[in-house]
Amino acid sequence: MRIGFFVNDISSEEPGYSTTRLGMAARNRGHEVWVMGAGDFAYDADEKVRARARGVSRKQYNSSESYLEDLRGRKAISERITVDDLDVLMLRNDPSTETGFRSWAQSTGIIFGRVAMRHGVIVLNDPNGLSKAMNKMYFQMFPEEVRPRTIITRDRDEIKAFAKEQADKIVLKPLQGSGGQGVFLVGTDEMSNLNQMVDAVSRDGYVIAQEYLPAAAEGDTRLFMMNGRPLRYKGRYAAFRRVRAGDDMRSNIHAGGSLRAAEVTEQHLRLAEIVRPKLVLDGMFLVGLDIVGDKLMEINVFSPGGLGSAQKFEKVNFAHAIIAALENKVGYMQYYRRNFDNVEMATL
Repeated sequence: MRIGFFVNDISSEEPGYSTTRLGMAARNRGHEVWVMGAGDFAYDADEKVRARARGVSRKQYNSSESYLEDLRGRKAISERITVDDLDVLMLRNDPSTETGFRSWAQSTGIIFGRVAMRHGVIVLNDPNGLSKAMNKMYFQMFPEEVRPRTIITRDRDEIKAFAKEQADKIVLKPLQGSGGQGVFLVGTDEMSNLNQMVDAVSRDGYVIAQEYLPAAAEGDTRLFMMNGRPLRYKGRYAAFRRVRAGDDMRSNIHAGGSLRAAEVTEQHLRLAEIVRPKLVLDGMFLVGLDIVGDKLMEINVFSPGGLGSAQKFEKVNFAHAIIAALENKVGYMQYYRRNFDNVEMATL
């Protein structure tokens, strides 16, 4: 199998990132692995997509640190590859980090991935599905039963009225963004500062005002979905818990949260089943669900991370399960002469 991983920038990858783990797992299983960044693509005059990509020379790696060192170091194989000749292209970038002078990079994978699909490359997650999810509005397209009560606006008065209706606390966060940045918890005794908080969040666009879920005090659970169902390998679910630090309401690791083992409950599986049809419809192969109590806080379809954390607690290398699923998809395409639509192939 020839597999390419599209990331924001190879230089910013880390040994613990899920993409690094997936690349190493694919290489260890005997596959040809290439990694490319947002500025590496080209559409040539012969109507094919190519990219400056990097690979590794060794066939086996015992650690993600050594794999990444080889990928970025002098031992790396650097070639201009034909993306259309890949079996699989995994879009593993985070558009929310590409703001300001690199805003052009936000949709790069989607744009070039669509062209690669024309020649039978399996592109995951599906580029057309990802284009619907470029901001948190995508979450509002899922059933109301799984979501906290929410409004999205730039109007202060509308947010104030919503806050009064909640009669306790609300959460403010930007429509675009990740990693817990720009998130405020506003209690009843802080309403006098609401204007300033709205102004701070709205500098980057629209504001999400959301009901506060008391269960958030206990943290959240990240549950991976693959092929439209909870990812389970060797009897273990790919999941972990994030617990907030001190009085900080954010449980994101970037915001100082800590990790715990997760207990996947029937409630978690019920939420996963409710969102499954739309994830399948949109061609979402690998997804991270962030669950608080009996609600979803977020659905991560761009480069969901944390496979290493799930492996740490469950003692199972989930990267191998994901690469095995890709191997199956490539086999299906060969048997049926590439006669499947990319969306269908994404969750087969």
